[in-house]
Amino acid sequence: MKKLVSLSALVAVLAGCAMGGNDASMYGSESLAEEDLAAAELNDSYLMAAAPKYYIGNAYKVDDVQYIPSEDLTYNQTGIAGIIPAELNGQKTTNGEVFDASQMVATSKTLPLPTIARVTNLSNGESVVVRVNNRGPFVNTRIMDLSPAAAQKIGMNSQAKVQVQVLTEQSMAVKNATIGVTTPDATVTDTSVTVTPVAEPVPQPQPAPVATTGDYTIQLAAFYAQDSADAMAQRMKTYGDAVVVNEGGMYKVRIVNLDATRARSVINALRTNEGMAPGLLKNGRWVNADSI
Repeated sequence: MKKLVSLSALVAVLAGCAMGGNDASMYGSESLAEEDLAAAELNDSYLMAAAPKYYIGNAYKVDDVQYIPSEDLTYNQTGIAGIIPAELNGQKTTNGEVFDASQMVATSKTLPLPTIARVTNLSNGESVVVRVNNRGPFVNTRIMDLSPAAAQKIGMNSQAKVQVQVLTEQSMAVKNATIGVTTPDATVTDTSVTVTPVAEPVPQPQPAPVATTGDYTIQLAAFYAQDSADAMAQRMKTYGDAVVVNEGGMYKVRIVNLDATRARSVINALRTNEGMAPGLLKNGRWVNADSI
């Protein structure tokens, strides 16, 4: 039987979903037994299981920093990750799951819960697929915290610089399982389609125009609903040429036609004014948002 540290000493200072820190002086130094971590392998059934609820949540502030959760299946960011204290094993997460320190799970300030993501330790190239199922860490210096098992799998003994990339197909599948959407049978026996003419077709967003004044594009968010994307694009026009791109079944809000100097300025403004963590593309390829 594995040994778990009592949670009684933590209940007074840790509430609900705040699983942000990993300072040994605050949480203690004990962790999961080595045999438990060694036995923790990538468990597809656990990763892809339906959650008690699918949670995005509204914008919120912690220590005067605003965070805006959004459904962004193109999320691809680099930053510092920490380790969730093993002593929190068994506590409820924001979306109603139970934190299991021996599973491949993680926290995020803004991603939907649950989301499936690949986390790569940039110091050694090791990666792990995790289920993001809790809010946090609520410190500006880290973008994610990993369970002890996930951290060990990629060689993390403390904080490390990582790349976090949402896995679109898996994330959509776990969302659908959670909200009860079933995938239609792929077998088609009758391919004939009856088309009913529509007097006024609903206009669909077009791919972003080829950049004529700059090589850079900033991606703000991705939505399933076109009206949500249109509303954000309209609001973001104060920052530049904001457009909606229909791509991969998602409506993606982007600011296009930026040179390096302007892109850097807009990214800084979005972080400061909107609390966003925007992605950056150069000539259609993802690059580090801090590389310019």
